[in-house]
Amino acid sequence: MTESPFDRVILGDLVLPDRVLEGGWIGVRDEAVAAIGTGEAPAARDTADHRGMLVLPGLVDGHMHTSSSTGWSGIEGATMSAAAGGVTTCVDMPYDVPVPVTDRGILGDKLEQVSRLAHVDMALYGTIRKDGNVEDIAGLIEAGVCSFKLSTYEYDAVRFPRIDHPTMLRAFREIAKSNLMVAIHNEDQELVERLTEQAKASGETHPIMHCRTRPPITESMADLEIFEMALETGCHVHIAHSSLARGFDLAEMFRAQGARTSGEACIQYLCMTEEDIVRLEGFGKCNPPFRTADEVERMWAAVKAGKVGYVSTDHAPWPRERKQYKGDIFAVGAGLTGMQSFAPLMLTLLEQRGLPVTLLASLSAERPARFHGLFPKKGAIRVGADADLLVMERGRFRFDAREIRDREDARWSPYDGMEMRGRVAATYLRGTRIWDGKEVLAKPGAGRFVPRQHGDGFLG
Repeated sequence: MTESPFDRVILGDLVLPDRVLEGGWIGVRDEAVAAIGTGEAPAARDTADHRGMLVLPGLVDGHMHTSSSTGWSGIEGATMSAAAGGVTTCVDMPYDVPVPVTDRGILGDKLEQVSRLAHVDMALYGTIRKDGNVEDIAGLIEAGVCSFKLSTYEYDAVRFPRIDHPTMLRAFREIAKSNLMVAIHNEDQELVERLTEQAKASGETHPIMHCRTRPPITESMADLEIFEMALETGCHVHIAHSSLARGFDLAEMFRAQGARTSGEACIQYLCMTEEDIVRLEGFGKCNPPFRTADEVERMWAAVKAGKVGYVSTDHAPWPRERKQYKGDIFAVGAGLTGMQSFAPLMLTLLEQRGLPVTLLASLSAERPARFHGLFPKKGAIRVGADADLLVMERGRFRFDAREIRDREDARWSPYDGMEMRGRVAATYLRGTRIWDGKEVLAKPGAGRFVPRQHGDGFLG
């Protein structure tokens, strides 16, 4: 008997970056996409029938924090949530508890945890210490980090330090040798600290003051600093989360002058406004903060103009207790959950604005994979790529935070109760179904570390 040519065939409407292939099929062999077509599907050992549903590339979340609140144990729950949300590759930030990923030894320890705990594949950022261990950058690159993360604002002198300008310049020059991207947490320390001190002194500690003490200028000033250093060093410098359309304009302006500059939008800045932090209190606190409704419109104009590098979540699953507002918004942890709601919310926002679903495949899968050097292995439905797939069922579904797949105290969401225009019906990791619409089928350790695939840069 002739052996079936494919391990699995998956049927559905295939969402490619430039079109939707209705009535399509994907042939999977040895964990990769082996063929794509329409019409009658070929023989396979198994056929997964998702006809009438959207089949997209598994999302690549280019910005998340699995271990910033609970340490490496957080990898297990966050990647479980990713599997349920159709995110098949998590690009994880380095600011872990108790120490960040600043050298090859720490990275090796984290890789052991990824291989033991992850439900989906993971790529990893590296960083440096406040004292400037720039000499460790080369070892991190050799070990496979996809990008670097530095900050202009200090949350913790060890775990999340502010890197001063001379040290940042040194780091940029070293990273520039490799073509890797360095993403920057972009807030001006001096302004934020002074405004926060003034607010506390006057007893103004209610939720809206989080926005008032981090006004737009605190962000754009930091953008200008890092982009000037990009121009000086030739390093690819990237805004890790622009809440302002102006950030993308500045990146474009500096690119016109020869700099390698870019930025990403987190999904909350495409839908949440200052009114939402008043409603959500601590569960709406993130940095940078929510902006005005007018700014949300400007952000969408930047998306439509092709200025946004990609869209991410900045997923940071703080324990519920750390997010509860008890009269002082400054005492609340900054960060939102967003992994499991990512795909349904992005689909909803695009449809509300009459934009094509292909932008979901582009902005939240292929482009982040390209920026982080993971393409063509990750980020697209194409022959030779890993068979990572997200199946979306269209309809009206209400997002329920109680259904988040993570530890109990991480089952909260700023999007709780929001009506979505789709749900994740299935997720496939390298051709294996890891979410069936109800349960995560993958076990801890099913995910793998994905090192950077090449040294080619990408500016979008």
